[in-house]
Amino acid sequence: MKEIIDFYNNYDEEGRLKKKNRSPEYITTMRYIEKYLKPNSKILEIGAGTGRYSITLADLGYDVTAVELVTHNIEIMKNKVNPKHNIKIYEGNACDLSFIDSDNFDIVLLLGPMYHLFNDEDKNKAISEAIRVAKKGGIIYSSYCNSDTCVYKMFYKKRILSYLDSGLIDENYHTVSTPDEIFELYRKPEIDELMKNYPVTRLHFVGVDMLSYFYNDKLNLLNKREFEEYLKFLSTICEREDLVGFSQHMLDIFRKDR
Repeated sequence: MKEIIDFYNNYDEEGRLKKKNRSPEYITTMRYIEKYLKPNSKILEIGAGTGRYSITLADLGYDVTAVELVTHNIEIMKNKVNPKHNIKIYEGNACDLSFIDSDNFDIVLLLGPMYHLFNDEDKNKAISEAIRVAKKGGIIYSSYCNSDTCVYKMFYKKRILSYLDSGLIDENYHTVSTPDEIFELYRKPEIDELMKNYPVTRLHFVGVDMLSYFYNDKLNLLNKREFEEYLKFLSTICEREDLVGFSQHMLDIFRKDR
């Protein structure tokens, strides 16, 4: 975990989703969260970062519990809390939520931890814990970074040869992640394999930012109406099976069945 903590101690996580060219990820994810919110929903965010989602949901009046690994991020999040918020913040690890009761939350957000888990044991612990603390019928959101779109980025950033030469991309152009690389990368069949034995029903599999990462500064050049139309366009394609694999960030949304 040291590599992850060191990374976020020096990374502007607070500003990441506020940038226009990164905002489609946040806007799309929030749209799917709001789809399943009810007036008295209890929400848990595991790996809450600096609170971009948790504070927004607390602003909307929801009962929010936020768990975050990195102390630096927790301090930023706490500074955004106001007396009207019904929010509890804990330092903790996604793989061990033993301090949280089972069958307790209507919405569980696992929007970051799966980026940083590098073996099946830890991945299954994080998924199992997220399911355990959800109520029966609760909705769980789990985010993943896409292996193939990251390889695309390596080409246009002219980093591909260094990754190939160091053995971090195999002969099928699948990335071989390690804790030193910070981020674990996935293809959808690997997510399907991970989830196949859990007592859940998939509701949506979403490409939350699609090709937005290729546009970078180009999105910043769109005027207000153009950007609104861009977001509408994303909403029409983000679940299409023939296109979702183009997204840099993928969101699996499922319901706890028992």
